[in-house]
Amino acid sequence: MKYALASAVFLICQGIVPTLLAQTPGAPAAPAPAAPAPTPSVTESALDLFVQGGVVLMTPLAVLSFLAVTLIFFYFLTIRQGTVVSNKFMNAADALIRKQDYLGLIAVCNRENECIARIVYKTLDFATKNPTASFDEVREVTEAEGTRQASILNNRISYLNDIGRIAPMIGLLGTVVGMIEAFNNIGSGVQHMELAPGVSKALITTAAGLVIGIPSLIFYSIFRGKVQKLIAELEAAMTHIMALLAAQYKRANYRASARRETNEPA
Repeated sequence: MKYALASAVFLICQGIVPTLLAQTPGAPAAPAPAAPAPTPSVTESALDLFVQGGVVLMTPLAVLSFLAVTLIFFYFLTIRQGTVVSNKFMNAADALIRKQDYLGLIAVCNRENECIARIVYKTLDFATKNPTASFDEVREVTEAEGTRQASILNNRISYLNDIGRIAPMIGLLGTVVGMIEAFNNIGSGVQHMELAPGVSKALITTAAGLVIGIPSLIFYSIFRGKVQKLIAELEAAMTHIMALLAAQYKRANYRASARRETNEPA
């Protein structure tokens, strides 16, 4: 019981004595709690980075980024098997060639917007307009048009490769220009520590160029693999079409020779 009363008196004194000291004239005032230091804002908006990097060089980078995003979405929609070779067209072409309905196949080619349809159209258009042409000449037309369609597919995705190479170069140019300005300020009496903000601004363009260039090259590699696969399927479809035409040419030549033999006098 004595120990409990002593503890209570001790706690009461701890609460009262500081209060009395604070009210006593001449007593030192208790230090006020320090206010929390404001935390510096590190995050910056995209517009602030755009202005810091320099409008002259950041504007082309913004245009390249917009073009890269647009091309990526466009390639995802257009670089697919349905736009190069489709089973629907191949089945129709197979049936019409076996029936020797070349005019009907030309009409089908005009309705379809596929690479193989353009190749078959060029082939049949040449064959119908030049009935005396040999099969080797017809095959040369087919191979030439196939090469042209393959080059169109490769050139289409090359724009993304160009963006991936140009964007880092523009960013590096901005960094070089910023570093030149920073070192020119050294001769004007600016201290070394004061150059840090200028160097940071100069590096923004390089970072922006790499942010645009690296994804562009990655997607270019992806689309290049898809294009190579589609070109291989296009070549297989061309070989199938030419094999059917070769069989029809042989059948037509056999019938023509048989008719000549029957018409010749004994």
